[in-house]
Amino acid sequence: MAKSEVTVGRLEIERLKLMLAKARREQFGQSSERGKLLVEQLELAIEDLEETQAEQETKAEFAAPEAAKQKHAQNPRPARRPLPDNLPVERIVEPMPCACGKCGSERLHKLGEVVSKTLECEPRRWKVIEHVREKFSCRDCEAITEAPAPSHPIPRGFAGPNLLAMVLVNKFLLHQPLNRQSKTYAREGIEIDVSTLADRVGACVVALDPIIEAIRIHVMSAERIHADDTTVPVLAKLKTVTGRIWTYVRDDRPFGGTDPPAALFYDSRNRAGEHPQNHLAGYVGLMQADAFDGYNQLYKAQRKPAPILEAACWSHGRRKFFDLAKSGEAPIASEAVRRIDILFEIERTINGKTPEQRLAVRREKSASIVADLEIWMRQQRTLLSSGNDTAKAINYLLNRWAAFTRFLDDGRICLSNNAAERALRGVAVGRRNWTFAGSDAGGHRAAAIYTLIETCLCRTRHRQVYAARRTMPNGSGMARRCHAGTVDRVHGCPIPFGIVWSFRAPLGRRAGGRSAGSGFACRARTA
Repeated sequence: MAKSEVTVGRLEIERLKLMLAKARREQFGQSSERGKLLVEQLELAIEDLEETQAEQETKAEFAAPEAAKQKHAQNPRPARRPLPDNLPVERIVEPMPCACGKCGSERLHKLGEVVSKTLECEPRRWKVIEHVREKFSCRDCEAITEAPAPSHPIPRGFAGPNLLAMVLVNKFLLHQPLNRQSKTYAREGIEIDVSTLADRVGACVVALDPIIEAIRIHVMSAERIHADDTTVPVLAKLKTVTGRIWTYVRDDRPFGGTDPPAALFYDSRNRAGEHPQNHLAGYVGLMQADAFDGYNQLYKAQRKPAPILEAACWSHGRRKFFDLAKSGEAPIASEAVRRIDILFEIERTINGKTPEQRLAVRREKSASIVADLEIWMRQQRTLLSSGNDTAKAINYLLNRWAAFTRFLDDGRICLSNNAAERALRGVAVGRRNWTFAGSDAGGHRAAAIYTLIETCLCRTRHRQVYAARRTMPNGSGMARRCHAGTVDRVHGCPIPFGIVWSFRAPLGRRAGGRSAGSGFACRARTA
């Protein structure tokens, strides 16, 4: 009976995996909302069935070990992923037998070894580092000489750079408020008050300010940026008010740019248009964003130093039709989604190519589809009342048609503003944990650290690596370092307190004299 249940479970898992692969391989809407819910439900179902199957197989193995071994020999499992080769190896040699297990003889001769590997994880290791500065007395003049004091990330701070980086990553990337971190450290035998952690976070923001400024200059020097915002509740008297976190993302990779991507964050008390106008006061170039009215002043011809060129987001326009098409009773909306999905399919084939190559393909394939879409939407608009939801979705595109079709004249423009939405995803996830910002100052601190961390994550997601030199999440990009007492060669920005910022080189290159791998490193280290 148990064997039959395991077999049925295995077949069900394979069926669900086939369904999941089919959903992911859809010709249109590959990463769109249409298949998102289905994919998420299939993944949860597979996870639950695999857990149940493992539970049943383990029970059967405990009940009949020999039968389980024979079964595994007859039906071996697929080869598992090899263990990482960059981890330290601890070799444990089991004691050899004293005599032959068959005849009892003690004359044993070694033939070889049978090695089985186990992946293990130890709790993080706390330590105290003593910096010893020896004093010397001059025999001639009796003057006392000693080595200079080592630099620290923050003045008079007892916390080392690795610990400070871990606190920031836990708070802003892993969304663990300081009170939870304090309890976690206490369980590990290290008592650090919440007020002490808060003091260190505030000091770190000041220490990291030159790096944040360097990122700001880098983002604002881009030819094209993505812009978006999300809500952040801010604590006020006896209530919370709805503040905003704004992001501006530089990502040149879609049109073959070599400059590293980066994200810049700002915080504000409300969503007034004056905030993006202040953020982008000196910016001139292309901006991809939604149809927020607060951006309109940026696009006006009389703007100084020059107007920003608007590029609308087709994902926003498509979403309005998609929401209507989900009901299955909106054929016009469904047809609009189908036509827009064709544009996204074309874009996937030219992603990462040069602007000239992208523009040539768009003029050859996309231009006619866009022209037909406009004619079709205007025809359908005449058949609908002004209050109809489908008519409103059509008007959203037609009223901004110049901004939506600008991608046909410029190969640098993306079809969507998804880069900015991805940058804000971490803020949206964090809201579920910390609920609200404690003050406007807290929102500004969060925006500063989000700028640094999200820039790290622009190319690869965070990987937790327990190594002596690891302090910040990894990513990849251009090799550049700013050492203590030196000046950033790109932006002329002095970096204090021994903080090191490096965009590591792509996989296979060298950065800073050691293998770069694939990662972005931001380290604060002592001299």
